[in-house]
Amino acid sequence: MNLKRARVLISNDDGIHAPGLKVLERVAKKLFKEVWIVAPETEQSAASHSLTIRMPLRIRRLSPKRFAVDGTPTDSVLLGVQEVMKDNPPDLVLSGINRGGNLGEDVTYSGTVAAAMEGTLLGIPSVALSQHYQDRQKVSWATAEHWTADVIKRLVKSGWPKGVLMNVNFPDVPAKQVTGIEVVRQGRRKIGGDLMAGTDPRGDQYFWIGAQRDEESSRGGTDLGAVNAGAIAVTPLTMDLTHASALKKLKAALA
Repeated sequence: MNLKRARVLISNDDGIHAPGLKVLERVAKKLFKEVWIVAPETEQSAASHSLTIRMPLRIRRLSPKRFAVDGTPTDSVLLGVQEVMKDNPPDLVLSGINRGGNLGEDVTYSGTVAAAMEGTLLGIPSVALSQHYQDRQKVSWATAEHWTADVIKRLVKSGWPKGVLMNVNFPDVPAKQVTGIEVVRQGRRKIGGDLMAGTDPRGDQYFWIGAQRDEESSRGGTDLGAVNAGAIAVTPLTMDLTHASALKKLKAALA
């Protein structure tokens, strides 16, 4: 892929006005010939790979190459490819930059990763990008902005198989303190460890799922281990969820 001739579609799950989207747009405009943005109208964090099929969707044009969709990240990429850019589809889909890492089991909930999944299903090379943080009010956007172009260039040069998407996470350290780029497997962490209960003004009980996670934060060779050690984590994710060894064993057992 010749980056200077390429058309790129950008989406996210934090919404059309998210700071991470603006960071990615700035970087992309220095790399690619054309940058198109089709993102959710509002924040859709943890929307996963949900598709809106029970109600109509609307596209709002904000500028010649910027559009907002009143749906999910998946809706946004689908409409971006099949409607907004239908006459000349994108060469690459970029999703992010998400406010917060998408590490371990986050990838199954993440709308950011889901946007890249949709691009992958549509046959377009796709990359999800996220900026890890410890303090939500002090996100290291400068780190992501400094390193994103280099990561994208390396990934595009290397290439990857169809049915695979790239999940990139930037560490919460200053750009100059990043220890490098590590290609690692998905780690383990599960959100929802601090489920909270309360009572609303009408006296009805409610529950609120918090952000606390049980995680293997330092396990080597994983996205969590790399990011917590100050490295950029790159993880190839496959759309085929089949467990190969279990499949083989079951075939033998059930034959």
